[in-house]
Amino acid sequence: MEDPRLVKSKPHFIARLINYVLDSIVVKTIVKKLSGNISVMSFDKGEGMPEKTSHDESFAQVIDGEAEIVIDKVPNLVKSGQGIIIPAEAPNSINPKGRFKMLLTNLKTGDKKPS
Repeated sequence: MEDPRLVKSKPHFIARLINYVLDSIVVKTIVKKLSGNISVMSFDKGEGMPEKTSHDESFAQVIDGEAEIVIDKVPNLVKSGQGIIIPAEAPNSINPKGRFKMLLTNLKTGDKKPS
């Protein structure tokens, strides 16, 4: 479900849409469509996401703090204001450097490999 606090066609401070929660990862979906979704996420110190692989392409934009985002075993330090494309089918993990927030856009890919 999309966040009802977001008024369309109005600017928003995305980092303020989500708070840090002690020892937790918080995910709030702000746009959800058949073609993909946009979520804002917060990671408390010591939290991260283990390696996973998605069928969708993603764009991760750091909005507070910094994190090591590993794609195909290659570490990338991504800082506030920077973003990185995570290709579909690429193993990836997120290792925050302290508290960290990001905006994650997942795009359904039309060029999926046949299963």
